[in-house]
Amino acid sequence: MQFLFSEEYKFRTWKKLWIALAESEKELGLEITNGQIAELKKYADVIDYETAEAKEREIRHDVMSHVHAYAQQAPEGGKIIHLGATSCFVGDNTDLIILREALKLTMGRLYRVIDNLRNFAEKHKSTATLGFTHYQPAQLTTIGKRACLWLQDFITDFTELSRRLQDLKARGAKGATGTQASYLNLFDNDQKKVKALDRMVSEKIGFKEAYPVTGQTYPRKTDALVLSSLSSLAQSSHRFATDMRLLSNLREMEEPSGKQQVGSSAMAYKSNPMHSERICSISRFIIAQSENPAYTASTQWLERTLDDSANRRLCLAESFLAADAVLMLLENVTGGLVVNRAMVDRHANLELPFVATENLLMEGCKMGHNRQELHELIREHSCSAAVQLKSGGDNPLLTLLAEDGRFPLDMAAIGAVIAAGNFTGRAPQQVEEFLAEHVQPILKAHSAFRETAGKETHTIL
Repeated sequence: MQFLFSEEYKFRTWKKLWIALAESEKELGLEITNGQIAELKKYADVIDYETAEAKEREIRHDVMSHVHAYAQQAPEGGKIIHLGATSCFVGDNTDLIILREALKLTMGRLYRVIDNLRNFAEKHKSTATLGFTHYQPAQLTTIGKRACLWLQDFITDFTELSRRLQDLKARGAKGATGTQASYLNLFDNDQKKVKALDRMVSEKIGFKEAYPVTGQTYPRKTDALVLSSLSSLAQSSHRFATDMRLLSNLREMEEPSGKQQVGSSAMAYKSNPMHSERICSISRFIIAQSENPAYTASTQWLERTLDDSANRRLCLAESFLAADAVLMLLENVTGGLVVNRAMVDRHANLELPFVATENLLMEGCKMGHNRQELHELIREHSCSAAVQLKSGGDNPLLTLLAEDGRFPLDMAAIGAVIAAGNFTGRAPQQVEEFLAEHVQPILKAHSAFRETAGKETHTIL
């Protein structure tokens, strides 16, 4: 990701764009020689930074500085560099290429996070755990079902990133204000050739099509949509990492940690969920950054204004680099999640008498007793049991009910109801269905990301 947003990648891509333009113009009949194109290709990957930087100090224009430097390397090819183009021909088309490759890298990392969570959810689809609403004990769920809540968010993000990638188009060859006037002049008012040039350049740089209309720049709405998808990913990441921090406090689940890892310089016993904390921290940065392109898109003046330029160089690069960091952390955490079954069972069993009361209520009703009377009886004893729990004792609710002559079930009957009870509902089946119907199809459709797992790949034109 750092390389994609580097000067080296940018300037090499500029050169590939100038070559693509020259080749297309030659193919459409302009007087450009094979020798000129060959000379341009010879120096395509060699950036003369010294010459370009010296020229930019003189003329204060980055694109023209590199045109001069390239022409100095390739004197014959230099005669036709940038023919009919505006600075945004290289600047904006390069940005779109970078966005495309950055989205691919992001999706590759997210794919591996989804795959990790899929395996985890499958493994723990039937592992009962205490559910929480308002962060207060609630009905039981399963650890696998909870993981599917995280998975569903990440699947939504993956789909959104894929949509953004599919919707990307080239700026193409549009000229200074998007009217293609310069190219119409080059091709003696042959509109078919001008349209063909736009299409050919776009295809040479890896896009199926160009935006049908532009001003000087490609639509800045594109940046807003792309960074909105990164914000969505950050929201999901923050939610997952926050849950991990809560579960870590309960000692039910932990992120992987090193044997020699230190949690505090003062409190030697500490083991903090530092990766999850870092995920939350960087995710907040990404969410905040997503406002930047929204303001830029809403303040474009007519055919363009330059106050977007410096802003975009910061927010696009920083958002993708931050997302890359979050996903690396997520891949590490989701690939080594630790479940402490003893603590999971301890918390579940402590609250199980409360959870079981609905089943006991229904059993009493089936025996012909009044529901409202039984409900009030259970409520009274539940309050008494809660007082004892808060004093540090065990949960006495079932004993209180069994010893109350007004309650129709004795301890044996209560035990039978609890033993036969299904307190996690359809959670295991929901996990199986969700993974089969919603997760596996996504992983299968994008299996190429599995092939490149661990490899950082990108397209250099």
